Amino acid sequence: MAKTLAFVTAGLIAGSALVPGAANARDQIRIVGSSTVYPFATTVAEEFGRSGRFKTPIVESTGSGGGLKLFCAGVGVNTPDITNASRRIKQSEIDRCRKNGVAGIVEVRIGYDGIVIANAKKAKQMSLSLRQIWLALAKEIPVNGQMVANPNKTWHDVDPSLPNHRIEVLGPPPTSGTRDAFAELAMEGGCKTFPDIKALKKTDKKKYKRICHSIREDGAYIEAGENDNLIVQKLVANTTALGVFGFSYLDQNQDKIQGTRINGIDPDFDDIASGKYPVSRPLFFYVKAAHVGTIPGIRNYIAEFTSDKAWGDFGYLSDKGLIPMPKAEQIKYRNQAMKLTPLAGLGS
Repeated sequence: MAKTLAFVTAGLIAGSALVPGAANARDQIRIVGSSTVYPFATTVAEEFGRSGRFKTPIVESTGSGGGLKLFCAGVGVNTPDITNASRRIKQSEIDRCRKNGVAGIVEVRIGYDGIVIANAKKAKQMSLSLRQIWLALAKEIPVNGQMVANPNKTWHDVDPSLPNHRIEVLGPPPTSGTRDAFAELAMEGGCKTFPDIKALKKTDKKKYKRICHSIREDGAYIEAGENDNLIVQKLVANTTALGVFGFSYLDQNQDKIQGTRINGIDPDFDDIASGKYPVSRPLFFYVKAAHVGTIPGIRNYIAEFTSDKAWGDFGYLSDKGLIPMPKAEQIKYRNQAMKLTPLAGLGS
């Protein structure tokens, strides 16, 4: 289990600064953020620590949104140096960073991931379309031309070809990048199969997003926190439940759980890498440039993470379930990272 970081209140954070000698208060990299990126970051941190030159970084799983909130709270030894994210930073988060004096943020894309829906290995494998997923989990769906509270109680209610099991899906909370990506890729993907709703995107984008992204709150979808390993355990105990998480957790637990086919495609390494699997997304981490050179080892950690032996086609992260980027992208993002190229719009 990751250590919990003792962060001070936002007001105190905003007032702290990196001044000469401040590094004496901390000589270890601190990383927060995405539960999906967490296993990759901890693997790199452990490999990095084995060199003996720097202490092994502390990595905490807070969710993408929670990590970015901590990261953007200010500059200083009481704030994290790096935050992991299973989605790209939002404009509102960029604005919060800027407001709190956090500039010179370095964005590092590390590879790709598939968002999977899985169930227990001893249960029958599910096969769902994006449309069926939305009809099962949306807060409101169209019935006789009207948007109503989702009446579907079982998968059989969604489609007579599906099992007569109660809809019970364990998944991440709103602070999770996996939740954001699931809403955008899976939920919206199914929602826009309805022509009348799809047309709303041009006439009323806010209404379209609300309809497509809102997940029901009546117990069919259960927020299971940021601990994806806990979801795996619950799926093993409840063979009619499904769980939502990143591909790496499926890859590491194939003796216990199995992936659901989405639009007829299995969530496997090759189909995610090729883009054939419909629910896939890029993964990132963000570096606070102001901390580089003050907190020891940050540049070296970046170098380890972006090395061929880590994120390359046959690197140790692919063994953990990370889908490597094409070679050209690896070179591009490694160069940007090592040069500490700031994210556009945040200045240097």
